Amino acid sequence: MRGTIASCAILVLLAGTADAEQCPPGALGVSRTLVVDPNEHPRVGSMQYPETLPLNDHEVVLTFDDGPLPRYTNSVLETLASECVKATFFMVGQMARAYPWMVRRVHDEGHTVANHTQNHPIRKMSVDQAAREIEEGFASLREAIGDSQAVSPFFRIPGLMRQKSVEQYLAAHGDMTWSADFLADDWTRINNSEVARRAISRIEARGKGILLLHDIHARTVLALPEILNELKSRGYKIVHVVPATADRPKTATSPEQWVAHPTPEQHASPSQTRPPRQGISRRHGEAPQPK
Repeated sequence: MRGTIASCAILVLLAGTADAEQCPPGALGVSRTLVVDPNEHPRVGSMQYPETLPLNDHEVVLTFDDGPLPRYTNSVLETLASECVKATFFMVGQMARAYPWMVRRVHDEGHTVANHTQNHPIRKMSVDQAAREIEEGFASLREAIGDSQAVSPFFRIPGLMRQKSVEQYLAAHGDMTWSADFLADDWTRINNSEVARRAISRIEARGKGILLLHDIHARTVLALPEILNELKSRGYKIVHVVPATADRPKTATSPEQWVAHPTPEQHASPSQTRPPRQGISRRHGEAPQPK
């Protein structure tokens, strides 16, 4: 028995060494892992809520919505891996059912898998309708990975169209609702250089926070290397966020660290800031657009 345990420990150490060796010199990497308890802080993101993640100055959390979509998500994962960076992917259940191997790849590469509803509805919903979207989304992600514990209790409302009743439902079920601290407008008809410029300028204006991107657009794939390079050159650090579990205690923080301080731009109306769902082409074997 002791020999078996020792062998397993050696394998773990070797695996960790291999992962470290795969990171190129000067890679951006993950500066720290932030472990959060959704029951204590059920809503985050200064664009809409009075609390956001307790980040230090020059710390950024990367998030991606609406995937997975292989032709783009694969490239996003490759770029993140090239810089040894981890992110949170808010996935649509319908997309997870279409591409379960992509969900598994995201999880296996150490990223956080989170829920973005089953069908990405951009409309006000009753609590019953929202509950179905939420629970079916979680079920699709768990089925894709094959592990009920592998999906985080993190959720982002489609289009950032917040509803108090939906937020209350999520909190009652121990799920953490994520908004964002800044957008890059990558769902709009701008080029990749402008996506990167907006992302960096808004990060600089605030100094830290949650960046919302989408892994279903070519412009995002092209902008991501520039965003990461700029963050690295400007001294920013990437933080990976995971949920607290029985064997993974929450990171110690003070209440003051969670207090959000919106920038003037974030006081704009939600209709001016929220990202609408864009159509996904059926060409090249892609999944139909969730309605």
